[in-house]
Amino acid sequence: MPGAQVRPPPAHRLVGVALATAAGVAVAGQSRINGELGVRLADGVATAVISFGLGLLVLLVLVPVTSGGRRGLTALRAALTAGTLRPWQCLGGLCGAFLVATQGLTVGTLGVAVFTVAVVAGQSGSSLLVDWAGIGPSGRQQVTGRRLFGAVLTVLAVGLAVGGRLEDPAELALAVLPLLAGIAVAWQQAVNGLVGRATGSPLTATLVNFAVGTIALLAVFAVDIAVRGLPAGSPPAEPWLYLGGPIGVAFIAIAAAVVKFTGVLLLGLATIAGQVVGAVLLDVVLPTEASHPDATTLLGAALTLVAVLIAARR
Repeated sequence: MPGAQVRPPPAHRLVGVALATAAGVAVAGQSRINGELGVRLADGVATAVISFGLGLLVLLVLVPVTSGGRRGLTALRAALTAGTLRPWQCLGGLCGAFLVATQGLTVGTLGVAVFTVAVVAGQSGSSLLVDWAGIGPSGRQQVTGRRLFGAVLTVLAVGLAVGGRLEDPAELALAVLPLLAGIAVAWQQAVNGLVGRATGSPLTATLVNFAVGTIALLAVFAVDIAVRGLPAGSPPAEPWLYLGGPIGVAFIAIAAAVVKFTGVLLLGLATIAGQVVGAVLLDVVLPTEASHPDATTLLGAALTLVAVLIAARR
């Protein structure tokens, strides 16, 4: 029955959490890549267009040559025609486009720390509401005290992990944009899961996400060019700086596949934990001039994993 709570097997739930955490670690690498690309191009919107556009190109090649992808496209058309999948449920890519555009607009002023805390706060709270409303493919998820405590602990843990990097409080008003982006991400993960369920193909759901997001970003980029002109930087020659899009493809596909087992809240907490741990590992293994992980940062990263375990328990 639509909206009813679905009880996935514990093993599936555990595997889903592990995959979501690993995907979060990959997203931390994507952030480092896109951040460097943004510096080279001197344009955050252009960076987002390149990242989404390359991801879309990968999917346009990959989906038609796989049997599951072709079946997914056929099922997508049938679901839209029959009304079992509504057009608005295919617009999750708008949220992803909003997130990357917001990153380009605010990270330079807020810094990565404040941006991350704002996104986590929005995503954690919104995930609870999305699960409670039963929007995702896992159906309605009860907001228990344990799940609520796990969400709150995640926000506090991320704040602890980056607390030493918070800057001018007067700039926090700009953090409303990433807060809204975090709220939107929870809805994106839910509707992408619905597309994946209707098509039977997470890869097809990912294609829909990237197609919608790329179109939205191209429109924003056109306005950006009209107002500010072409990007000041030039495209770099290093191939690794263009891997952000393919990493995003893997992340969206994993999220669309496992959300039916984890629910939106647990999926979000696991990916957040992976991002925080991945960011710390990058700072330790491949440090930059701005990276300085300390004991507080490491403690905050560990607490994000504890928060996921608390929320995952029945």
